[in-house]
Amino acid sequence: MTDERIIARGQRVLTMERDALDATVVRLDARFAAAVRLIASAKGRVIIAGVGKSGLIGRKIAATLTSTGTPASFLHPTESVHGDLGIVSQDDVAILISKSGETEELLPLLGQLQRLGVHVIALTGEMDSTLARQSEVALDASVTEEACPHDLAPTTSTTVTLAIGDALAVALLEEKEFTREDFARFHPGGALGRRLTLRVADCMVTDPLPVLPATATMRDAVVVLSRQRGLALVTGADAALLGVITTGDLSRLLERGGDIGAVVVTEVMSRTPKHAAPDELASAVVYRMEQHGIVAVPVLDDARRVVGVVHLHDLMRAGAA
Repeated sequence: MTDERIIARGQRVLTMERDALDATVVRLDARFAAAVRLIASAKGRVIIAGVGKSGLIGRKIAATLTSTGTPASFLHPTESVHGDLGIVSQDDVAILISKSGETEELLPLLGQLQRLGVHVIALTGEMDSTLARQSEVALDASVTEEACPHDLAPTTSTTVTLAIGDALAVALLEEKEFTREDFARFHPGGALGRRLTLRVADCMVTDPLPVLPATATMRDAVVVLSRQRGLALVTGADAALLGVITTGDLSRLLERGGDIGAVVVTEVMSRTPKHAAPDELASAVVYRMEQHGIVAVPVLDDARRVVGVVHLHDLMRAGAA
């Protein structure tokens, strides 16, 4: 088999799944809003159940909900009738996942949940199924065909189901006004945790600072630029930032020729430089620096006094990007 044929097969799968998602977007209606409101108003947690591939997707949806401020637990339908139903309370909301809506292991759980007074949301590919008809809200996860050439292996259908789960989680996140700080509390470890908690103050250089008085000359600036990683800060008597000089400014001055050593720094400096605040998220500053092609910025307090310098390489080394 040629590479071209293998690539074409992969493209076919991705195209089918993209088309299925496009159709799902069009079908999303008031039932989705009803499901979000039902979950948002629940005093308990979200119980998610499914069998086989639907169960695997359910576990991922439960994890996404939990990490974005909506506590959720996966409940295996078979285990539920052997004691695990004990985790369910009448304050909970359940999402039951089944492509056919007639999954034998799932329907008994549906009855048990209803007897407990739990609100049930169906996520199914058959809107005329038992599961859809007997649930309080039914979300349409139907697809015209699976990407599997035999139309058997769950592929397109699981992609649509997972996407609807993500849509629920993000809609709930926004409904609850779940902030970046909330997210950081739920993800304290690893690279993601560092990106969400690392502040500029954790990475900035405070001593020595590359500062120059407004009376300094470019001869003084050259010394500071060479020793302080290509950045010099011009400050006033109260340490307030007046401007910034970079090696780029020096290069442009050299191109003009003449005796540059006696030039006063205030004639060369940029008076409106980009800067950062100590309590800013380091990841936000990395983004801003990359957008403007900057490798270092001064860190200013509320009175625009220089309290540090932060370098892009230091931020990236610390895990801010």
